[in-house]
Amino acid sequence: MIGLKGTLNVSYYPRPYEMGLTDSGQVIDNSGALLVECVNVLKQKVNNGWGGVGDEIVCVVKRARPVSAATQATSTAVKVRKGDVRRAVIVRTKKAVRRPDGRLVRFDDNAAVLLNNKRDMLGTRIGGVVSADLRMKGWGKIVSLAPKVCESHKRFLVLS
Repeated sequence: MIGLKGTLNVSYYPRPYEMGLTDSGQVIDNSGALLVECVNVLKQKVNNGWGGVGDEIVCVVKRARPVSAATQATSTAVKVRKGDVRRAVIVRTKKAVRRPDGRLVRFDDNAAVLLNNKRDMLGTRIGGVVSADLRMKGWGKIVSLAPKVCESHKRFLVLS
């Protein structure tokens, strides 16, 4: 890309985090939302609006499960509708994250779990793989409910 004075402006810059403003991600809990769009990354002054695994974000629900009139009257009704503004925690990112043992871990998509105002999970189940880095960042309940966790430290036996 050429700038105003003919200098070369590089539009790509390396970023350590993947989910930023206007990035979308799947919701992997049973709260009723299917797709969310990030509008703010909370408490990240250093990373200029980019969030990684375990970071809390403010998001807008872009797509939700349809709710019938019969199920709307029950107490177990879906609590999330399209257009709702909610908080969420990032559980997977497309951007590769380097682990302390040198491995790179990356997922196929961005994913999040919705939270209520008390920072508790909105849903009761999780339906996908989550990163083990959540446990180190204080989200142990999400890790315990997940059916599969991408572990961070595995010991390998080296035969020589």
